[in-house]
Amino acid sequence: MSEIINVYCDESCHLEHDRQQAMVLGAVWCLKDKVRGIAERVREIKARHGLSTRFEIKWTKVSPAKKNFYHDVVDYFFDDDDLHFRALIVPDKSKLDHAVRRQTHDEWSYKMYFDLLKVIIDPSFRYHIYLDLKDTRGRDKVAKLGEVLAAAHYDFGGKIVERIQTVRSHEVELLQIADLLIGTVSYVNRSLSGNVGKETLVERMRKRSRYSLTLTTPRRENKVNLFRWEASEAAE
Repeated sequence: MSEIINVYCDESCHLEHDRQQAMVLGAVWCLKDKVRGIAERVREIKARHGLSTRFEIKWTKVSPAKKNFYHDVVDYFFDDDDLHFRALIVPDKSKLDHAVRRQTHDEWSYKMYFDLLKVIIDPSFRYHIYLDLKDTRGRDKVAKLGEVLAAAHYDFGGKIVERIQTVRSHEVELLQIADLLIGTVSYVNRSLSGNVGKETLVERMRKRSRYSLTLTTPRRENKVNLFRWEASEAAE
């Protein structure tokens, strides 16, 4: 049997009318048999900084007072060769014209999730995909995304994407890491400033990745893989 890869997905500023210009979808992934060890290491980092092991790592919580803790989490991601991250950046949602494309914002979002995941999915592996549960429509979203992925990979028997479901981020350390990295990329692409803790985290990720966090990286990059999607590409 082929090995199983767990993929943890989250999103930032993804709503159609949230008055935010840039949107970021992202995913952290690793082999399933590495998940327990990674979760234990993350809990150790929490304890070392005097935090409860149940403390939820979250971009919105980043502050100057906890910047050393968040730096350690980012450093752990980069130091662990089993962990990988990919983000899809939509720099300006105002350029979207769903009416012309005869699609809803939700339908477009599924296409973006496909673009996010298509580089990650290798038919020689099996995949368990987890999305952060944000609202009551999560089950419908998961079902639709599963259909899109199955059709794209001719995986109608569910032999590649074996599982796709929502989970609660406060219970899953790898989803918390995804939230932190996505938040960092989003902060840069929204041209925000003023939070010293977040600004130092941006610089940490830029230094460790050696990327600006605003541009597309090489397709084969498998540590921090970024894709900048422009609305004009939809017409190509």
